[in-house]
Amino acid sequence: MPYKECWDYQQKLFNELLAKQGGRSEHAGTIIFVEHPAVYTLGKSGNMSNMLIDEARLKALGAEFYHIDRGGDITFHGEGQVVCYPILDLEKLGIGLRRYVEILEQSIIETVAEYGINGRRLEGATGVWLCDEVELPNGETVERNWRKICAIGVKASRFVTMHGLALNASTDLKWFTMINPCGFIDKGVTSISKELGREVNFEEASQVLCKKLLANFNLEREQ
Repeated sequence: MPYKECWDYQQKLFNELLAKQGGRSEHAGTIIFVEHPAVYTLGKSGNMSNMLIDEARLKALGAEFYHIDRGGDITFHGEGQVVCYPILDLEKLGIGLRRYVEILEQSIIETVAEYGINGRRLEGATGVWLCDEVELPNGETVERNWRKICAIGVKASRFVTMHGLALNASTDLKWFTMINPCGFIDKGVTSISKELGREVNFEEASQVLCKKLLANFNLEREQ
């Protein structure tokens, strides 16, 4: 789905959930899984200098750009990437925003673990990361080559969430060379497919992630 069309759909669901707050509905919200055509998005506090190409080059590549109302800096969405937008009532779930983000991160860590990948958190940097552990001659172990496999950027108003996460399943990583991903200039980007050396597509990865999110938020699919 094109980014703007999905953003409008998110906003509709977000407004409907806000309107239902205080009512008797047990509906906790909606979780959208979607693939976007090539698009760059910049969070409300992001720095435009992290976009490394101009508008003409952007158009020539067939990509779009939107400055949006989530947290975080700049990122890319495109084919082979599992983009997930939970529109959830955190009050109904009994959790705060910090715990909500922790659950998103934990669900991604558990998802990539299904593929034998050791995802982790990085202090001061929201999302899920990978790194290499290198043993030095003196026996100490250092962490090097930090690379992001999943970006997270959310918005919440009156305990209702919007936006979400983007997990690189088989994303073409060349798109990230045209930005400073999430504002970082000293860290890389990776995908499940790159780490494994085989393709893991949207359909496969989204099914794994969906199961993890439902379990960790203690939710059930509406029949």
